[in-house]
Amino acid sequence: MKGERLQALDSMSTLVAVLDAQGAVRFANAALENALGLSRRTLVGVEFATFFAQPALLQMALASARRQEAAGLRFEASLKGLQHELIPAHVNVAAADGQGDILVELWPLEQHARQDREERLREQVQANKELIRNLAHEIKNPLGGIRGAAQLLEMELANRDLREYTQVIIHEADRLQGLVDRLLAPHRHPHQVGDVNIHEVCERVLALVLLEHPQGLHVERDYDASIPEFRGDRAQLIQALLNIVQNAAQALTERIAAGDACITLRTRVLRQVTFGRKRYRLALELHVIDNGPGVPEAIKDRIFYPLVSGREGGSGLGLTLAQTFVQQHDGLLECESEPGRTDFRILLPLP
Repeated sequence: MKGERLQALDSMSTLVAVLDAQGAVRFANAALENALGLSRRTLVGVEFATFFAQPALLQMALASARRQEAAGLRFEASLKGLQHELIPAHVNVAAADGQGDILVELWPLEQHARQDREERLREQVQANKELIRNLAHEIKNPLGGIRGAAQLLEMELANRDLREYTQVIIHEADRLQGLVDRLLAPHRHPHQVGDVNIHEVCERVLALVLLEHPQGLHVERDYDASIPEFRGDRAQLIQALLNIVQNAAQALTERIAAGDACITLRTRVLRQVTFGRKRYRLALELHVIDNGPGVPEAIKDRIFYPLVSGREGGSGLGLTLAQTFVQQHDGLLECESEPGRTDFRILLPLP
């Protein structure tokens, strides 16, 4: 394969190796380097079958490709990873071109499953967004009519004691109007893009949360100072992170009262990472970790859905809006939770 075509393989999220006719590595893309924990320079010239738990499977496929018995051969095998752990994968072997090269593509099953989850989440968020927008507009118009009618009725009432009931109608209409406004908020305001320093965002959020909880809440900062600025909507990112950290603080109510509540903000740079079915050379990884009771099992799979809350009196909009704002930056928000440790992770592309 020609040099420019080989370099194009670096942008692929699948693991790709180009082998010569004898099965030695001619080229390995960045994803394969990461999976094996070896540089391209180290891999070149090494028999690729040695990285398989069952080398004979690949050797048989290579022999078939050399004889051109099929356009491509697919099978399942296990690749030996960075710490010699086995990585189950779908493998495809095919002749690359007329020069005798053989192309080997591998789709790790875990990565494939994760990409499917991400895709389903994105589709769900998009469906939720459309549902919320339509529902909010349908509620808004009659709500205004109800409030206006209650005000007119109040003006006509001779008995002032009866105005208590019209005030209930007006108050509840205003409360629902506030909910509708919050549902529509992410879709009303245009993206205000500028230079963003993620640690300034973190400090702004922590300052706000510590004002609410001046006692009993300990904050740990674990920042990677090498993270560069990137283009984004600073206000949206502050709101997204604030919603997550406030959720964590609310989940820590009992521990705050006991004086041992802790929230950790950790930032790291990831290299050659894939999310949203795209591969990025650099990405920001931001963790919000708390030592609370964990997400209730009953809602663990639905925490990013609108109006789903694990807290009595909660609106169920905080995480939905956070997910929306992160996705508007081509990022990903996910959560892992167990009693004693909940970890929300934000991934954002970096330049």
